[in-house]
Amino acid sequence: MELEEEVLEPVSPTGHYFTSSVLSVSNLAILETEIPFDESQTMSLVQNVFLPISPRFSSIMVENNGKKRWKKVEVKVEDHVNIPIFPPSLSPEAYDKYLDDYISKLAVERLSPEKPLWEFHIIKYPTSNAAGNVIIKLHHALGDGFSLMSALLSCLQRADDPRLPLTFPSRQRSQPKSESFVTKVCSSVFNTLSDFWWGISNSTMDEDDLTPIRSGKGIEFQPIAVSTMTFSLDQIKLIKSKLGVTINDVLMGMIFLGTRLYMQEIDKSSSKARGTAMVLLNTRMMGDYTSIQEMIKPNSKMPWGNHFTFLHVPIPNLFLPEDDHHHEYSNISLEFVSKAQKIISTKRNSLAIYLTSRFLEILNRFGGHEAAAKYIRSTLKNSSMVISNMIGPVEQMALGPCRDNSKLYGEGEGCLQNGKGAYRSTKVQVMHGKCI
Repeated sequence: MELEEEVLEPVSPTGHYFTSSVLSVSNLAILETEIPFDESQTMSLVQNVFLPISPRFSSIMVENNGKKRWKKVEVKVEDHVNIPIFPPSLSPEAYDKYLDDYISKLAVERLSPEKPLWEFHIIKYPTSNAAGNVIIKLHHALGDGFSLMSALLSCLQRADDPRLPLTFPSRQRSQPKSESFVTKVCSSVFNTLSDFWWGISNSTMDEDDLTPIRSGKGIEFQPIAVSTMTFSLDQIKLIKSKLGVTINDVLMGMIFLGTRLYMQEIDKSSSKARGTAMVLLNTRMMGDYTSIQEMIKPNSKMPWGNHFTFLHVPIPNLFLPEDDHHHEYSNISLEFVSKAQKIISTKRNSLAIYLTSRFLEILNRFGGHEAAAKYIRSTLKNSSMVISNMIGPVEQMALGPCRDNSKLYGEGEGCLQNGKGAYRSTKVQVMHGKCI
């Protein structure tokens, strides 16, 4: 690959963290197509639609005196497109297994630093959910989920009418309690200091108990699997209205409850075990996805890159009667969602996420990129799961002539759960060790 002379902007600190000796993080986007994907279109779509989105898709990292920069290179598209061969004439259920194994293998492989940090994988075999799949692997150093989702959405169109823009669900916070100004300030200061210290402690000294969902070894040292669950958005909205919370609150409560039920089923003592979720949060002024041209403008309100931080959230304990195997779970489920919402609401009334970002900057300044990366790695290792979410468009999308239902998730340590809505449904993807 012949390098050009043009040198782009320096790699961001987060880009350094995610390409360090202790940490390498990528995202996987999966497009499920309703008709078989025409692989003959792949090269032209990548060359003419994908590559122009961002100069980073045509760049590699070069290092000089410990500092990395993005350098423009000539892209050989054929080196980035893979079309695996599975046995012919199998059932969709059989291809489900082949696809899962392929994704599991792909998720733990590192992208080569000798070429731009992305890959396309065309799966031309029908599964239970789709006529074909397109898997796009993008390194986290290229940008966070918001940036990469914006990039992918710029390649897609509305299936019903390509002339119309994609639309997204409205964002709504749960209504806060009515409190006096002094009470709010005191509560915010207390929660900020408490959460920040608890986060530092979790990342450096304390770690979650060993449970059925946490081996303590880190997911990169064991075979992994990806599981997907689909929930009706209308049913989630019923719970949302009954409890007066947000859709995200309901999803978090469902994830926590499902996790605790699984833990208790495998090991009853783990219902009281210490468990922590590391929740990834966008630090931009949140709004709908915007154009790439807008994101790369100087001083953009929705800038391209990695603009996120993380927050430690304790997984609520679950107490069920041991002698009643036919216990009615509905009330307990609602109580659990309500309990999870209260914890999250308390965390929202905190500035700990901004202190955590500043702490990483200080650690990077005085200890270097490797020190900050080791801190993030320790945070991941000491937690039981990582949770992130992306909002998807209301309408069905199309990539060229192919209708698709897209999913996005990334590599993590332990369990990574990611929910994204797609026209009246919400999908939760869980990446976990195969032993779970």
